[in-house]
Amino acid sequence: MSLPETAPADWIDNRDTLQAWLAAVPADAAVGLDTEFMRRNTFYPQLALLQLGWNGRHALIDPLAFDIGDALQPLLGTGPAVTVMHSASEDLETLAPLLPDGPHILFDTQIAAAFVGMGLGISYRALVAELSRVELDKGETRSDWLQRPLTASQCSYAALDVVYLKTIHEQLVERLHQRERSAWHAEDCERLKRRASHRDGDPQPQRAMRGAAEWPAARQALLRRLLLWRDRSARRLDVPRPWLIDDTLALNLAQQPPATLSELDQRSRGQRALRSAQRSELFALVTEAVSADEVAATARIPAHPQGEAKKALAEMKQVVDNLAGELDLPPGLLCPRKALEEYVVTAEWPDLLDGWRHDVLHDHLASLLPG
Repeated sequence: MSLPETAPADWIDNRDTLQAWLAAVPADAAVGLDTEFMRRNTFYPQLALLQLGWNGRHALIDPLAFDIGDALQPLLGTGPAVTVMHSASEDLETLAPLLPDGPHILFDTQIAAAFVGMGLGISYRALVAELSRVELDKGETRSDWLQRPLTASQCSYAALDVVYLKTIHEQLVERLHQRERSAWHAEDCERLKRRASHRDGDPQPQRAMRGAAEWPAARQALLRRLLLWRDRSARRLDVPRPWLIDDTLALNLAQQPPATLSELDQRSRGQRALRSAQRSELFALVTEAVSADEVAATARIPAHPQGEAKKALAEMKQVVDNLAGELDLPPGLLCPRKALEEYVVTAEWPDLLDGWRHDVLHDHLASLLPG
């Protein structure tokens, strides 16, 4: 294992310099991209640094110094360039103001590594060690990226996040081709982009609250109403969702709505962003009767599999494990357990298993659904 190579990078703090740097990159290039962002007390991630790499050239772009605007769009947003990123989901969310629909062509190296037998969720550091035989330092992982000026150590760490994407990309492209997994990988990258572009939030957030699965339909609809309000308010105020209502309080209020505003005040103490105006909104929200239309619009929360469903789940899990072994894929990549549990309880094919997964799994799993 060797030490990382030095990674001189251009520091870019104005739009003209950025556009000149981008103009030198061929339209069909493979461009490495990473971000550093902070998300301590806001709903939206705060972009603190943008790193680009192409053909041995690297740039650290300071979004605090100027408005990057749509400068990335011609090359990465609409052109034929391939944007190479590692574990891109949070970066795509951070980049949404600059690339609203994400990169036109995304190549996620973490997803690619899973398809070629390197395990699910491998870190960039581990991937660099495996494919480039270089040991990266992780000392700046928890840095304050909003400080200015950045230290030399921060700049070096940030640049190294894109330095090795070129060689990693080239090796993973070849391995995907050898295994005939390129199309599956491309499909999963498109899925990742679509998920990141859903900036209005989950329209059925109550489905994640499995503890309320046995509640009556009207209570589940009230829980949904609460969670949708929390999401809208957190976005408007730019605060983390739990600062308004944490999950425990949301469940508690939906199950037993307060009788008075003063009772709500007592029960919601400690919610740091829930001010007087928001408490009044919330009280009106939880005490208003649930309509039949709301109940009809609320997707039922999947219950934990019981009885025959639990037995069918075990059989399906064995089928998934066998197929994953035949395909040399991690079982969690082929079929996440959450999706399997949802399917066995609802008998509705999960969106998460559409595309190539449907082709591989559907006929095997459908026959095992409990009668």
